[in-house]
Amino acid sequence: MMAPIALPLAAAPWTGHDTRLIVMVAVAIAAIVSLITLFDFHPFIALIGGSVILGVGSGTQLAKVVESFSDGMGATLGSTGALIALGAILGKLLADSGGVDRIVDTIGARSGPRVLPWSMALIAAVIGLPMFFEVGLVLLVPIIVVMAKRTRKPLVLLAVPALAGLGTLHAFVPPHPGPLVAVSALKADIGTTLGLGIIAAIPTVIVAGPLYGKFIARHVRAEAPTALVESLMTAQEANGTRVRTPGFGTSLGAIALPVVLMLAKSIADIAFPGDAWYNHVLDFLGTPLVAMFLAVLVAMTVFGWGLGRSKAEVRSVVTAGLPAVAGILLIVGAGGGFKQLIVDTGVADAIGKAAAEAHMPVLVLGWLLAVLIRLATGSATVATTAAAGIMAPLAAGALPMEASLIALAVGAGSLFFSHVNDAGFWLSKEYFGMSVTENIKTWSVLSTIVAVMGLAMSLLMYTVLV
Repeated sequence: MMAPIALPLAAAPWTGHDTRLIVMVAVAIAAIVSLITLFDFHPFIALIGGSVILGVGSGTQLAKVVESFSDGMGATLGSTGALIALGAILGKLLADSGGVDRIVDTIGARSGPRVLPWSMALIAAVIGLPMFFEVGLVLLVPIIVVMAKRTRKPLVLLAVPALAGLGTLHAFVPPHPGPLVAVSALKADIGTTLGLGIIAAIPTVIVAGPLYGKFIARHVRAEAPTALVESLMTAQEANGTRVRTPGFGTSLGAIALPVVLMLAKSIADIAFPGDAWYNHVLDFLGTPLVAMFLAVLVAMTVFGWGLGRSKAEVRSVVTAGLPAVAGILLIVGAGGGFKQLIVDTGVADAIGKAAAEAHMPVLVLGWLLAVLIRLATGSATVATTAAAGIMAPLAAGALPMEASLIALAVGAGSLFFSHVNDAGFWLSKEYFGMSVTENIKTWSVLSTIVAVMGLAMSLLMYTVLV
């Protein structure tokens, strides 16, 4: 049985001030939830409001509250902002060129009726590597709906595996915003985290996707809105007139390039440590910012100029990919500011004391914190950011493998039971024509399976590897 990871904290006694801090962070989170759910505030504004409440309620000087929030927002955007923007550009280039269609058509053509749900999970996982959940879902909806109509398969049977593939990759694997923030806060190695995330994602997608999809499709009968189906069938026919599209290998290679570069850096650091020239080269190429930048340059060449597009057209596609992530960048930044206040006000230390007294394994604590914040705020990225910030002092001095597994556990907890305060919940409901109750049975339960499986895989890998 796994022994708890030692908590690197001084054995300081619990005080009344610690209690006050815990209460105030609970009040701040409740305020964020209320502003989002009851007053329909944008999460960016709600996070600023919650940060002010936490700072003032904890007794911190007002100037220090502003300073901590600004520092946290700047640090978070500095480490992840460019990566988020580059990921959005890569996804837009891939989609507009027909690369996504090529991947789907190739895999779908080789799939029989029985393995079609498994193919949808694979397609979603591949597309989910560089794309945000919302972007990936928007791209996959036409494929899911049209394929369900053509094959006469239940819509839920194909939708659940796709949702599982997208959601799992979004929570487990960099360069998605949540895992990136966790890696940065916990000072984990991004390549190690990426590799462990992919290992954990395989059984998780299988259980939450095709297996659960086969079960729930017997109990939930959903149909996509008629207007959506008609428009998609028309769009599918129009797409068939595209003159030039990239090949399957090229499309898949563009997605895999940043992943391969980041993994190569980590493998070289482990297998061939030293100060040789190739260590320096791989360290540079495997840096997330460089890897994503190179992938975008390759995509601009292959999916833009290589298909006969003019320089102005390529620039237009690149520009069009950025507005969609503006809101995400602000939310991520504000989440970083809130996280920094949690650290600077001493909340993280107070929670660490409680965890030390409870003898709770750090992996379980990180997962549980992410679960609670996720249920409260409805945002996987905010949950990961805040939970990783709380866990950062506890992970100080941890081995690289331990830090990566903590990041994975936090990411898994951030997907727990998506419900009415989550945008993904409403996207799934509306696109697939389900009632709230039906969507809870499908998407909410699916996201919970992913969260629990992620924790289980984290604990298993800790037992085996550490």
